[in-house]
Amino acid sequence: MRRAAARFGDASDKVKLVAVSKTFPGEDISPLLEAGQRVFGENRVQEAVGKWPQLKARYDGVELHLIGPLQTNKVREAVGLFDVIETLDREKLARVLAKELSGTGKNIDLFVQVNIGLEPQKSGIAPDEATAFVKRCRDEHGLNITGLMCIPPADEAPGPYFARLAGLAKDAGLEKLSMGMSADYETAIAMGATHVRLGSALFGSRG
Repeated sequence: MRRAAARFGDASDKVKLVAVSKTFPGEDISPLLEAGQRVFGENRVQEAVGKWPQLKARYDGVELHLIGPLQTNKVREAVGLFDVIETLDREKLARVLAKELSGTGKNIDLFVQVNIGLEPQKSGIAPDEATAFVKRCRDEHGLNITGLMCIPPADEAPGPYFARLAGLAKDAGLEKLSMGMSADYETAIAMGATHVRLGSALFGSRG
């Protein structure tokens, strides 16, 4: 990451590593925590609830990101555990999040997930609707939208998709971009990523 940031003329401390710990138990995560890593990503609320309260109690300064789909019936648990939710992808979820956050008094960072390749199997707001959705989330629901997130099509060059997400973020007045995974994070950094989500590069392949 440092090499990529230096190569593309950006300061490495602007790019945050989100260690994707989904499917891995606490004993596999602890070595990264011992080494100083503090930002982690999980795909499923229930899985995270089963391991992260104990890890957060043992290690100070953990920042936990939800990077998988969020069902509305899991919003209360998600708000209680996660520090950042990267997968706000529809109006109903925005309404439920706003209600829960208002009731708890919390004000967590939220990223809008954009279906940057318009793939039917993936969640996310259509690119052409992203700017208006961000505005509604802020103005109508009072949500703290701080960035955009995407997963580009797996069988295509990711650069143009990352570049488009960066353009959408600029249009919406957002500074944070969660894009890039183990196979393409250097390209993402070149296109302005502030967060890259690395799993297999850190933990190895999943069974």
